Amino acid sequence: MDGLAEKFDVVIIGAGAAGMMAAIEAGRRGRRVLVLDHARAPGEKIRISGGGRCNFTNIHAGPKNFLSANPHFCKSALARYTPQDFVSLVDRHNIAWHEKTLGQLFCDDSAKDIIRMLLTEMREVGAVLRLGAQILSVEKSATGFRVASGEGVIDCASLVIATGGKSIPKMGATGFAYKVAEQFGLPLVETRPGLVPLTLDPGQLESLSALAGVAVDAGASVGKARFEEAVLITHRGLSGPAILQISSYWREGGDIRLELLPGVDIAALLKAARRENGRQALQTALADHLPKRLAQFFADAAGLHNRSLADLSDKAIDAFCLGIKAWTITPAGSEGYRTAEVTLGGIDTKALDSRTMQARDVPGLYLIGECVDVTGWLGGYNFQWAWASGFSAGQAA
Repeated sequence: MDGLAEKFDVVIIGAGAAGMMAAIEAGRRGRRVLVLDHARAPGEKIRISGGGRCNFTNIHAGPKNFLSANPHFCKSALARYTPQDFVSLVDRHNIAWHEKTLGQLFCDDSAKDIIRMLLTEMREVGAVLRLGAQILSVEKSATGFRVASGEGVIDCASLVIATGGKSIPKMGATGFAYKVAEQFGLPLVETRPGLVPLTLDPGQLESLSALAGVAVDAGASVGKARFEEAVLITHRGLSGPAILQISSYWREGGDIRLELLPGVDIAALLKAARRENGRQALQTALADHLPKRLAQFFADAAGLHNRSLADLSDKAIDAFCLGIKAWTITPAGSEGYRTAEVTLGGIDTKALDSRTMQARDVPGLYLIGECVDVTGWLGGYNFQWAWASGFSAGQAA
């Protein structure tokens, strides 16, 4: 059987962002690299990211932007391969890019530019890519690992698992990495959907039905975690960047607090409007600052429909504005992995070397990217983790 097995120095399972980066770095070291993926095309999550323009990194990426049972684990990889390192790679390939809000970097043209760049780099270092490869089994061998695929058996000294998490199964996501981890005795941190829209129960949806499609700037909070961006009310519940961000901190049964118009003293504005035109209806004055349907909703909810500003004392206005500045909602759940951008939890970092991403008790086995218990915020952070963890493994595998 040994004579029939192909031999490579490094086999990487998963041709996503982390896997391709690991292949490039291992190949640069002169390692013979094979990348296997069950998909028909590489980098599918890259292709659909950022509305097709790939939010490929964030210039502010640092340990504070990641969730993990061990918040210190990501520091080594993020320090060894920085956002500027990836930007330099993008620039070398003459890919035009721009910065949007909050340090997010996007391709000017297409996410496919990033995929082509990675494939070009892989070719230049001699890495072999095989798509449509079904992995039948992975086993430890005397010289490293033996991978059985639908096309045959491959022996390798180092095995890198870069198959991602459970998010967006229609893109081919599976729990493969977790099965490999369990096979080799690596512990897992509970997995759940992250960066995901939140759903409301039927009663809440009915009360908010007139607001479907309304977007508003808000501060969304769970405990000490807080994000200020847009919130979108949908026919299923809550979405928008602020909700996706806070969803990673929310747990079932908990509340989310929304501060609409953060940084705006809405009570002072309503009192000023009362001085100028006391006959104006409360919801009309409020609609100068909030979407009309949302202004109507809050006036109705407070029992102040068509009440004029002159009817309201300072105390009444202050009390009314508390509902706008501390709107508390209890989601029923999330939309799940179907629409989640990432998977929270995963392979416990206690089992991995933070510098190399190698399993401490399984020499030659490396686990990188989304399958590890390191999850970034929305806005390019998860791609930076993929590049950094892939780089670190590629330097050692």
